[in-house]
Amino acid sequence: MIYREAGQFRTSYVADQALFPIRQDRIFVWAVIILAFVAVPVFASEYLLRAILIPFLILAIAAVGLNLLVGYCGQISLGSAAFMAVGAYASYDIWLHAPWLNLIVVFVLGGVCAAVAGVLFGLPSLRIKGFYLAVATLAAQFFLSWFFIRVPWIYNYNVSGAIEVPTRTFFGVVITGPNATPMARYYVVLGFVVVMTWLASNLVHGRIGRMWMAVRDMDIAAELIGIRLYPTKLLAFAVSSFYCGVAGALMVFLWLGASEADSFNINQSFLILFMVIIGGLGSLIGSFFGAAFIWGLPIAMRVAPEYLGLTINSATVEHLQFMVVGALIIFFLIVEPHGLARLWQIGKQKLRVWPFPY
Repeated sequence: MIYREAGQFRTSYVADQALFPIRQDRIFVWAVIILAFVAVPVFASEYLLRAILIPFLILAIAAVGLNLLVGYCGQISLGSAAFMAVGAYASYDIWLHAPWLNLIVVFVLGGVCAAVAGVLFGLPSLRIKGFYLAVATLAAQFFLSWFFIRVPWIYNYNVSGAIEVPTRTFFGVVITGPNATPMARYYVVLGFVVVMTWLASNLVHGRIGRMWMAVRDMDIAAELIGIRLYPTKLLAFAVSSFYCGVAGALMVFLWLGASEADSFNINQSFLILFMVIIGGLGSLIGSFFGAAFIWGLPIAMRVAPEYLGLTINSATVEHLQFMVVGALIIFFLIVEPHGLARLWQIGKQKLRVWPFPY
C-alpha cells in the first residue's frame, strides 16, 4: 500500500488537468520544495551550495529549456550555450545602462533578448529539419561566440574581454559580487527554478504543449489537423532560448561572478544536450535527473577514490567523464531512449502494484 491511486477520483476537468493529480505525487513535490528551501540551507556547507547545488540548478534550467525544444517539439538544437551567452551579455548591458532596475527584471529581460535571438536562428526550422537544422543551430553557436569576442561594446570595452559582475542587492540582501553569501545566491536561483519549472509544466500540459508534441510526432499530420507549423516551431525556439538566456544570466551573476565568451562554447552546448538525452527526452523531471548526473559525475569520480585511498588527478577525471558519459549515451539510446525519467516511471509503476510482481 505504498503508492495507491485507488479511491482518488477526478470529478471535474480542472482536477483531471492538474499538474499532479495523484496525492502521492503532490506530497512528494511539496516535500522536495520544503526540503530545498528549509533543510538544505541549514545543513549544507558553503562549498556544497557554491560548487554543487547552485551550478546544478542553473544547468537544470538550461536543460529544461532545451528539452522543451528537442524533447517536446522535436526540433534539434546545438546552440543552447550561445543563447545562454545572449542572456548573460544582454543582462550585463541592461544593468550597465539601467542600474536602477530590479535584478530579477534584468534577468528576465536578458531571457527576452535570448528569445529574440532564438527566433532569428530558428527561422531555418521552417524549411529544414533533422540533421540540417542541427547544423543551422551549430552555425548560431559559432556566430554568436565570434560576435561576443569581436564587438567591444558588448563587454563594455573591458581590456580582458570579460564581463565582471558588481555588487548588487535584492531587498537589502547582497546577492551578487564578492560579498554575496552562497545561501543568498542559492535562494534566488532556487526561486527561479521553482517558478520556471512550474511555468514549463503548465506549458507542456496545456494547448501549446499538445501542439508541440503533435509537431514532434508528425508535422504533416499536425498541419492537416489545423496546427500552424511556423508559429508553433518559432514559439518553441523562443521559449527554449528564453530559458537558456535566464540560465546564462544566473550563471554569470550568481555563480561565476565574471565570464568570457569561451564560457559558453560548443562544449557547453553538448553538455546540456547530454543532460537532456540521459535524463529523458520529453520529460521535465528528466532534465533535473540529467543535470544532477552530468554535473555530479565528475565530483563523485573525484571524491570516491579518496575514500578508497586512491589518488586521481583532475585530467584523468575529465577523460574518464567523457568515456563514461559517451558510453551511457550509447546505452540509453539503445536500451532506454527515454533515459532516467523512464526508470523513474518504472519505479513508480512497481510501487503501484507492490508487493505483487510486476
